[in-house]
Amino acid sequence: MGRIKQMRMVARLVREQNPKALPLVALAGVGVLAAFVIAGLVAGALPLLIPLGVLTGLMAAMLLFGRFAQSAQYSAVEGKPGAAAAILQSLRGNWTVTPAIAGNRNMDVVHRAVGRPGVVLVGEGSPTRLPNLLAAEKKRVSRVAYDVPIYDFQVGNEDGQIPIRRIQRKIMRLPRNLRAGQISDLNHRLKALPQQMQMPKGPMPRPGRMPKAPRPRFR
Repeated sequence: MGRIKQMRMVARLVREQNPKALPLVALAGVGVLAAFVIAGLVAGALPLLIPLGVLTGLMAAMLLFGRFAQSAQYSAVEGKPGAAAAILQSLRGNWTVTPAIAGNRNMDVVHRAVGRPGVVLVGEGSPTRLPNLLAAEKKRVSRVAYDVPIYDFQVGNEDGQIPIRRIQRKIMRLPRNLRAGQISDLNHRLKALPQQMQMPKGPMPRPGRMPKAPRPRFR
């Protein structure tokens, strides 16, 4: 039931962002099945190719649905406060994400993710103010990270920034520098760092967690 609710939520999001997406997904699945049926009629192997066509059609539909779902998720958070944190929280693998570890009164924010590559700092805000904010946080993290690689990126559409749709791919392509035990030790040391937030009074906008596209399961 939980998986069905997840699929409905993602399908609703996809339909809102792209009304043509779901019909295209269905058309892809039916089209693949039809191709197998025609091949089965020609080759005289219909009983064999129909089950294979159903399986392949479902796989094609789910793969296309996943692409539409990912695009819809990015559109849903793009331009909103905390969008970068939402993307970081959807990273696959052993990642520890801490949103809004640094910021200023102009709502420029730095988020931190710790994983196999090391420490990744992602800032969202003004391209003229973020470099100083990222540099200060990078210096602070280096006090306990020692020889651990520290990467920093800016998310946005200005010069020198990475669009929100590309930041996840950029991070996942970073080299794997740490083992699981090193990641755990690094997280323990980072927790000892005092928080140095300079945010205005009031609650920080909470980044929404993006719904994950369901992965196809076949037996």
